[in-house]
Amino acid sequence: MLQLKDIDLVQFRNYANYHPVFRERIVAICGLNGTGKTNLLDAIFYLGFSRSYFARTDAQNVQHGKQGMRLSGNFTKNEKEEEVTFILRENNKKELLVNKESYKKISDHIGKFPCVMIAPDDIELIAGPGEERRKFIDSILSQTNKDYLLQLIAYNKILQQRNSLLKQMAENPLAGNDLLEVYNDQLINSGNYIHQIRKKFLTAFLPLVGENYSNIAGKQEDLQLAYESQLLSNSFKEILAENLMKDKVLQRTSRGVHRDDMGIYLNDCPFKSEASQGQRKSLLFALKLAEWAYLKNTIGIPPILLLDDVFEKLDESRMAHLLEQVCSNEFGQVFITDTHADRIKAKLDETGSPYQLILL
Repeated sequence: MLQLKDIDLVQFRNYANYHPVFRERIVAICGLNGTGKTNLLDAIFYLGFSRSYFARTDAQNVQHGKQGMRLSGNFTKNEKEEEVTFILRENNKKELLVNKESYKKISDHIGKFPCVMIAPDDIELIAGPGEERRKFIDSILSQTNKDYLLQLIAYNKILQQRNSLLKQMAENPLAGNDLLEVYNDQLINSGNYIHQIRKKFLTAFLPLVGENYSNIAGKQEDLQLAYESQLLSNSFKEILAENLMKDKVLQRTSRGVHRDDMGIYLNDCPFKSEASQGQRKSLLFALKLAEWAYLKNTIGIPPILLLDDVFEKLDESRMAHLLEQVCSNEFGQVFITDTHADRIKAKLDETGSPYQLILL
């Protein structure tokens, strides 16, 4: 079990100094827009990942007009007390400490205090380009498989080098053929590993998503999910050879695992063009809850679940099914934000689970 007991925010976003204590497993945070609900959830995320969930640099999270910030949280992890502290110094140097001991590599912290965030902009995972879904897959696998993370870093570096060489060869077609073969071999080596791990992962992961989707929707719908990769039908070596002339014209690597996607269909049509807003949100929650379950089973600790403003544009039935699921005893700690205290209070009362209400 992993539970955050309290958190201390100093010069973080709109908080000069704030120290809430969390007494229950389920915590509802209510307030008008702009009061800092999302910022509080992001501070919790920081303690698990040493970065913001959103596309902000560390410096952008410092309170306006101030220099540096500090976040500190006391956790109970498997009945042991743990303190996690994130510090951004005035010179923008950052430190991450557990029980007052700093890491040599901050990346070693990833996966030790897991959490899963669901925020309104995450709908891009459903409606956006394939890059969003690849990042989602890579984020999960990087937390649970260090070799995957290293191979992914290597692949992206080699991809950049190969693309740079293709640009040079556009000016001098005879230059760099030998080096291109070297890059191809390295790209194939890392790419094949990434493909096999993604394929194995999605074989287990996608049925979880489908099951969650049915539970939240409250009915069976014709949802189809699939791993889409060019490497499913051809070897990476064949793909690079077949597309060499095209790559030289485009001056970039047009095929490979960096083009993988998670295919999502409803009634045999692309989901994002067929689905209603409620269906899109249901699928988003289904993906995130499947992420939660996978991390729990792989790491062995139930991640903290952070639900930011998730009830907007969700009908009563889907909201009830979602809350019933996340408030059940199988889940760990859950933080939920909402602009309407009466609404979230009424819905949590229906679950019968103890909860704490924080008003901002």
